[in-house]
Amino acid sequence: MDSWKITPEQVEKCIDFHGHWCPGLAIGIRAAEIALRELGRSSDEEIVAVAETDFCGVDAIQVLTGCTMGKGNLLVRNLGKVAFSFYRRSDGKCLRIVSRPDERNSGSGYRELQHKSNEGLLSEEEEGHFQDLRNQRCRLILHADLDSLFDVKEVQQLLPDFAPMGRSVICDECGEKVMETKARLSGGRILCRPCFERENPRI
Repeated sequence: MDSWKITPEQVEKCIDFHGHWCPGLAIGIRAAEIALRELGRSSDEEIVAVAETDFCGVDAIQVLTGCTMGKGNLLVRNLGKVAFSFYRRSDGKCLRIVSRPDERNSGSGYRELQHKSNEGLLSEEEEGHFQDLRNQRCRLILHADLDSLFDVKEVQQLLPDFAPMGRSVICDECGEKVMETKARLSGGRILCRPCFERENPRI
């Protein structure tokens, strides 16, 4: 088995971290598989990931690739697209992984049940059927050819800078610490963003 191939143990680790098993997480797992194959795993900030969505799959990216929000090498720029860009700092190699249109379960009523689930309107029988369809969808994603799930394209943005390590200042309004680069000036006072926006609601 290739070293980048996702194992059942890694899948379980993703589910434990995320809290439940769902198609979105499965998509993130398979996107991470491509990133691991092409770039390897990030030991610290060597690899940077930019997610164009904040959906479930982002958790799989964190668990599997070593790109995390806490380290600052996972950035979420939510454009509503299931797409992930990865950059390796050492040699500049980069790629953008974009989810292809998915017609799985398109004739099974999945989307209708998903909508009813979002609204909290599923009956007990529908809930069971919907869960069966979700599990089936997850299995299909995990065993599908990667080429059928994703297009691999050139990145659209430059390599992000290293995560900033700025000093903190004190907000003159609420007294809380705020990173200097995130603070605002208003009438000669240093304000955090929420206090600034309360004082300047039209700016």
